Amino acid sequence: MKATLMYGAGDVRVDTVPDPIIHFPTDALVRTIRACVCGSDLHPYHDMPAREHGRSMGHELIAVVEEVGPEVRHIKKGDFVIAPFAFQDNTCEFCREGLQTNCPHGGFYGTPEAAGLQAELARIPLADGSLVVIPDINPDTADDSLLASFLSLSDVYLTGHHAAFKGSVSPGKTVTVIGDGAVGLSAVLASRQMGAERIILMGRHRDRTDLGVEWGATDVVSTRGDEGIAEVMALTNGEGSHVVLEAVGHMPAYEQAYGIVRPGGVISRVGVPQYESAPIGFGSLFGKNASLTGGPAPVRAYLESALTQVLNGEINPGKVFDLSLPLIDAPAAYTAMDSRTALKVMLTP
Repeated sequence: MKATLMYGAGDVRVDTVPDPIIHFPTDALVRTIRACVCGSDLHPYHDMPAREHGRSMGHELIAVVEEVGPEVRHIKKGDFVIAPFAFQDNTCEFCREGLQTNCPHGGFYGTPEAAGLQAELARIPLADGSLVVIPDINPDTADDSLLASFLSLSDVYLTGHHAAFKGSVSPGKTVTVIGDGAVGLSAVLASRQMGAERIILMGRHRDRTDLGVEWGATDVVSTRGDEGIAEVMALTNGEGSHVVLEAVGHMPAYEQAYGIVRPGGVISRVGVPQYESAPIGFGSLFGKNASLTGGPAPVRAYLESALTQVLNGEINPGKVFDLSLPLIDAPAAYTAMDSRTALKVMLTP
């Protein structure tokens, strides 16, 4: 089969690799309908050391089940499914608490435990706990926009939702979203769904922030650093934002977040941190009595309710996809996202 591999920073290739097989009785094998490139895939694209053997890439997928292991009970051949970006048993104590990305039996794709999902076929561990069936939809005849929304539920939209959920977004609160990438825009949509009336979007790319406005942003701040902080403070009468959703992952975004959070407010981070230490003292969190939360989104906890919203036409989170390419052109997809000529790229085998 064809699969996407990264051999080092800027070096993405589509190679022929062996087809996956059932390793464990709880596995499923699936045929990819759509996959995509995530903003987090760009972190190794920028700084991964060169290696002889490529790292398999991708963690977002909608697919049709081709085969199941003998202990799979609820997923069957022919099911049209969404695979969250992490696999989990969905039965352990952490999963029952809605912390599926902390499942002790789970893990992530593109690791020794499970190959990446930017491929024609994939092995899904713990299939019963990981896959969610899309009912009454034929993927071969479904509209591309609907497929895009299904695909967004494997990670990007529900990562934005997780940011808003962990930040306790609710009516009456001012929310500021830092980052106009696909996750940041998804956080705007999720915040509106949770009743936020004032949503400030910090982003510099007009084509992206226009989608944010369509999804509910009431204000757009295109400046960064001290100037951006001053502009948000002016918009909030000097008080700051009740909730700050940080969807970038770099230190300047975190510095903006604690610069604009209201005393007693919450910073919710879902941008994968590209640093190991950060200020928490009087000049940042402690002095403001502010809280810090966030983490890798337990997509499985939110997926079924969001799927119902998509099927009912309540939300269309697939609008974050603005470019579709064949899987064989995955290197061009990385280039397009890295150069910001595309917001998010969908891949079709």
